[in-house]
Amino acid sequence: MAKGKVPTRDELLAFIRENETPVGKREIARAYGLKGDQRIELKELLRDLRDAGDIAPDRAKTFRDPQALTETAVLEIVTVDSDGHLLAVPRRHDDEKDGPAPRIEVVVPSSRTVPAPAVGDRVLASLKRRGKNTYEARIIRRLGSGPKKILGLYEEPDGRHGLGLVTPTDRKLRREFDVRPNDRNGALPGDIVWIEETGGALTRRARVVERIGPMSDPRTVSLIAIAANDIPVDFPEAALEEAEKARAAPMGDRLDLRDVPLVTIDGEDARDFDDAVFAEPDPDHPGGWRLLVAIADVAWYVRHDRPLDRAAYRRGTSVYFPDRVVPMLPEQLSNHWCSLVPREDRPVLVAEMWIDAQGHLKRHKFHRAMMRSAARLTYNRVQHAMNGMPDAEIEPLMDRVVRPLYGAYRVLLAAREARGALDLDLPERLVTLGKDGHIAKIGVRERLDSHKLIEEFMVLANVAAAQALEQRHAPCLYRVHDQPDLAKLEALREFLGTLGLKVPTGQRLRPADLNRILSEVADKPVSQLVSQTVLRSQSQAVYSPDNLGHFGLALARYAHFTSPIRRFPDLIVHRALIAAYGLGEGGLVADDKGRFTEFGEHLSMCERRAVAAERSAMDRYVANFMAGHVGAVFPGRVSSVTRFGLFASLEGTGADGLIPIRSLGQEFFRHDEGRQVLIGERTGETFGLGDRLQLKLVEADAATGGLMFEIVDVIERVERQAAPRSFRAPPGKDRRGPPRRPVAHRGPPRDKGSRRRK
Repeated sequence: MAKGKVPTRDELLAFIRENETPVGKREIARAYGLKGDQRIELKELLRDLRDAGDIAPDRAKTFRDPQALTETAVLEIVTVDSDGHLLAVPRRHDDEKDGPAPRIEVVVPSSRTVPAPAVGDRVLASLKRRGKNTYEARIIRRLGSGPKKILGLYEEPDGRHGLGLVTPTDRKLRREFDVRPNDRNGALPGDIVWIEETGGALTRRARVVERIGPMSDPRTVSLIAIAANDIPVDFPEAALEEAEKARAAPMGDRLDLRDVPLVTIDGEDARDFDDAVFAEPDPDHPGGWRLLVAIADVAWYVRHDRPLDRAAYRRGTSVYFPDRVVPMLPEQLSNHWCSLVPREDRPVLVAEMWIDAQGHLKRHKFHRAMMRSAARLTYNRVQHAMNGMPDAEIEPLMDRVVRPLYGAYRVLLAAREARGALDLDLPERLVTLGKDGHIAKIGVRERLDSHKLIEEFMVLANVAAAQALEQRHAPCLYRVHDQPDLAKLEALREFLGTLGLKVPTGQRLRPADLNRILSEVADKPVSQLVSQTVLRSQSQAVYSPDNLGHFGLALARYAHFTSPIRRFPDLIVHRALIAAYGLGEGGLVADDKGRFTEFGEHLSMCERRAVAAERSAMDRYVANFMAGHVGAVFPGRVSSVTRFGLFASLEGTGADGLIPIRSLGQEFFRHDEGRQVLIGERTGETFGLGDRLQLKLVEADAATGGLMFEIVDVIERVERQAAPRSFRAPPGKDRRGPPRRPVAHRGPPRDKGSRRRK
C-alpha cells in the first residue's frame, strides 16, 4: 500500500472487500495517508464505485462489498457438510442474481437447554466475516421452520361442504389435504397446485400458494416434474441480455478448419448441433486413423462469474421432456452461435487424435479453431447411406467423409470389445406426441451403427481430454464410475446364482466378467432381466476431481468434454484445456482451481435432479396414455420384487406398474430377497423377477404417474433353483389355516406348464 498516493480503482475495491467490517472515507484516507485535494479525488472515486454497484453504502456513511452480508441476517439451514458443520444461506439469496452463495458455518449452541437447529430451520444470526465470501454465524434466536410446500391435484368432491381436496403427486405422501374456500387462491378442480400446510398433523388443512396448470393439459405433465424437482426455468434478464449481445467470434489465432469437411450427425428432431466429426487414414501408420472431434466453443461466450455463467451453473444440465427442453443456455447461444449449423463459420474446440490399427489412442492435440460444417446429417440417413441407399446430399460425401468415419469406427469398436467395456444394450423408450400434445405412440428407439459411431468418437475425445489435463498437471473434473459396492455385488451374485449363472469371487470384478454372463443369456428369455439386474448393481456415475476410473467403459481416465451446450462439467473441462494449452480468453480462472470438489458435488446433484425429473415426467405421460386402456390385458414381465408386491413392465410400451401383494389372493406370501421372489407359504407357488405374465390394468393415475395391475395368467416362469427348505410348508400341514385362492382372476386350475410360450 503506497502512502500519500490515491489508490487505483482495483486497489480501493480490494481494500474495501478485504476488510471484515465496513470502512468509511476517513478510514480509507488515513490508511493511504491522503490529504487535501487527494481526499476530494477519493470522494469522487468512491462515488463512481457506488454508482457502478461495485460497493454499497450504509447509513453510517461507510462502504462495504455489496456481496458481503450485514452483521445480522435471517438464514436458512440448508445442509450438513462432510465434517458435520451446519451450513446456511441468506434467506433471500438468489444464485442467479446475487452470485454463488457465501459459505456460512453455523456455530451450534453449547447449551443443552437450547435445541440445535436442523436443516430447514430459519434463524436470526450474527455474522462474522472469516474470509472472502466466508462467514461464521452465531444464532440469536430460532425463527422456526419454513412452511413445507407440497405439489398436488386439487379437486372438489361432492359432499364435502365446500372443502376442496388436494392429493399429493408424490406417491410416498399418503395424506390428503383440505382446502377451505378462502384458501383456494383461484384453483379450479383438476388443477395441479402448490400448497402449504396451515394446520397441524391432525387437521390436514392447507392453502393453495400457486397454480401450475390443469391436469387435462398434457403440457402440465412436464410442469409437474419441473416444479417437483425445482428445475430452474426462467433465465434472469441479465443472462438473456448477455446472450442477445453475443456476436460471431473472431478468427484471431484460431486454427482454420473451414475447408475440412466436418459433419454433424444427430437425430431428426435435434435443434442444436454441438459436435462435428471427421476421419481419414493415417499415412504414417497402416491401419491407423486421424480423427477430429470439433465441439462448440461455449467457453468463448460464457465467461467466468458473468450472469450467463451463474445461470448455467445453477442449472448444471439441460433437462429433456417429451414436449420440451429446459436448456442450460438460452436459445440465442444453444441454437445459434454455439450450434454448428451447415455452411456457417463457428468457433470450436477441437480434439485432434491419432489411433493405431488396434484402436489405441497414440497421441492427441487440442486446438481452438474455426470450422464450417459441410452437412447436417442424421443417424437414419447416414445408416441408409452405408446400407447402399445414399440420398442426394450424402452421395458426394461418401468417399471423403462417410466411409472413413465408419472405417475409424470399426477400429474403435474392436478396441472397446478388446478392453471389455460393459455391453448393456438396453432398449430406450421412444415417445411420439400427437398434435394435441398427448402421447400418440410408445415404442423402442432403433439402435443403429451410426449411433454407436458417434458414441465411440465422443468417448475417445473424452479420454483424450482427461489425458491432456493430466499430462499438463491441470485440474480435471473426471466422470467417475466406481466398481459396484460389495453389498450390491453380493446381491447380484446371489440372484444370478438362482439362474445357474456364476459371478467370479475372490478377485477384482471386471466389466468383461459381466459381459460373459450377458453373452450366456443373450438368446434366452431372461436376457433383458439379467441386463436390468446388472444395471441396477452398478455404482452411480458422478463428477469428481479424484480419478477412480470408469468401470462401465473399462477406462482408466475419463472426463466429459463433448457437450458444453447442455452439461456444465464439459464447460469446466473446456476452460481447463484452454488454460492448460494457453488458447486465449475464457480459460479456467485461478479462483476456480480450488473449487473442483464443490463443482463435482453440485453438478452431480444437478444431474440426479434432471434424471429424476425426466423419469417422473415419462411415468406421468405413460400413465396418461394408459388411462384410456384401464381394464385391458397386456403381456409383461416382473421387473422388481418387494415385500409389498411386484413391479412389472409391459412389453412394447415399457410402462411400469405395481402388482400389490393383496391382489395375489388370500395366501400369505413371503419375500425372498436373495432370489428375488415372493413365495406362497402354503403352496410354495412363486412369483419372481423375469416371470412373464398376462396383466390387467386396473388403475392409471396421471397425476402421480402410478399404474396398478392384477395378474390374469402366468405365461412363463423363469427357471430357478429349488426354494430353500425354510420357505416350504411342512408336508400335510398348513400353517396359515384353510386353503386359500392363490392368485386373483386366474380362472380354473390347470397344468402350469401346458400354456408356456416363448
